[in-house]
Amino acid sequence: MQINNVIRKTKLKKTQRVGRGGKRGKTSGRGTKGQLARSGRKLRPELRDIIKKLPKLRGRGRNFLKSREKTNIAINVGTLNEVFQNGDTVSIETLVAKKIITTKKSTFSPIKILGEGEISKKLTVVGCRVSASAKEKIEKAGGSIK
Repeated sequence: MQINNVIRKTKLKKTQRVGRGGKRGKTSGRGTKGQLARSGRKLRPELRDIIKKLPKLRGRGRNFLKSREKTNIAINVGTLNEVFQNGDTVSIETLVAKKIITTKKSTFSPIKILGEGEISKKLTVVGCRVSASAKEKIEKAGGSIK
C-alpha cells in the first residue's frame, strides 16, 4: 500500500477564513475600518433600542402587554331580535354562522349580551355572558339563559 492509495474515512470540513489575503486583496471585501470590518462583527440589535424607549408601567404586577387582556365582545338584545327567529338558540356557533361576530374575535374574547334595545322573540342563550338588564328582557320575552 502506498500513500496515494489510502482512503479517508471522514470528510474534510471546509472552513472559509475571512481576511487572509487571497483574491480579494487588502481588506478582503470588508471595506475599511469600523464595526463591520472587525473580527466577530456583530450589529447591535435594533429591537432592543425600540424596547428601551418604551415607558415602563410602574407598580407590582403591571408590566403585562395590553393586547393580551381579554375584552368582551358586546352584542345588544336589539341585534338578536333582528337577526334570530322565534325559538332559536343563541350561542357562539350561531352568532358566527349569522355573521354577527368573526371566528378570530370569538376565540380570544368572551361574548357578552347587553340590554340595549327591545326583544319580543323567545330565545335561548347558551355559552354567553349576559348583563342583568339583558337577562331581565330575555326572560320577560319568554326566553331562557343557560
